[in-house]
Amino acid sequence: MPPLPTAPAKVNLFLHAGSPRADGYHPLESLVAFADFGDELTLAAAAEDFAIRVGGPFVNAAGDPDQNLVLKAARALRERIPGIGGGEFHLTKNLPAGAGLGGGSADAAAVLRLLAKANGIDPEDLRLRAAAEATGADVPVCLARRSRIISGIGEVLSEPVPIPALAAVLVWPGVPAPTPAVYRAFDAGGTATALSGISAKDIPYERGAFLDFLARQRNDLTKAAWHVTPEIAEADAALRASDHALLVRMSGSGSAVFAIYENDAHAQEGASVVKARYPDWWVMPTTLR
Repeated sequence: MPPLPTAPAKVNLFLHAGSPRADGYHPLESLVAFADFGDELTLAAAAEDFAIRVGGPFVNAAGDPDQNLVLKAARALRERIPGIGGGEFHLTKNLPAGAGLGGGSADAAAVLRLLAKANGIDPEDLRLRAAAEATGADVPVCLARRSRIISGIGEVLSEPVPIPALAAVLVWPGVPAPTPAVYRAFDAGGTATALSGISAKDIPYERGAFLDFLARQRNDLTKAAWHVTPEIAEADAALRASDHALLVRMSGSGSAVFAIYENDAHAQEGASVVKARYPDWWVMPTTLR
């Protein structure tokens, strides 16, 4: 299997969300996997300060370079390890923003790995994890690019969870789903339930058992996200209408939807069907692991 990209798409295979805590954050539990497609990031370690150049298909969605999580992560690490070398990051933005695929978080995690390598920092150094937590809730799980159960508000990570390779298609209907708006709609709907307390040991590895387990789970934010961004429901329906889709679900708080197929050929066929019907959508056959 080919190596993962430097900043692979993060996919929430399921996401259970509870009622908001006193601080307004929602407790959750989710199984996170990574795709063999994502952003690419390199570092030219030369300058004392940090800089960034952004290119790629979604360069316009990357926002103000000075506000990018790439620089936030680099600065967070330097706060914890003074004197680390700087340089210019070159980010190729292949993932859409606001899609629930964790592109910005994956970019930030890639920065921490690149800086650790360039400065001889042990990948297990706890200061890397601290910088990741300071940068964003999804950054810690993206550091090692290995599937895990996340809980708390995303900061509690299980040990790595081995899962079978999953042929899949990612679909983004071209419209973001703002996370705060999705959670407001979720709270207004009053549909939060108690979390099940799923742990890594509850996840079967055998493919059939794993898919059966996954089918019994859900993404609790789906209806709220559909309310905020109705195009997500259309993407869901488009994938369900494709032949051979074994499971269709939204990732994170949206607006990307994924389908799992028995094999790569079926995934390619499903992607072709959706792309033919919706040529303006972003449609990506991939493997989740």
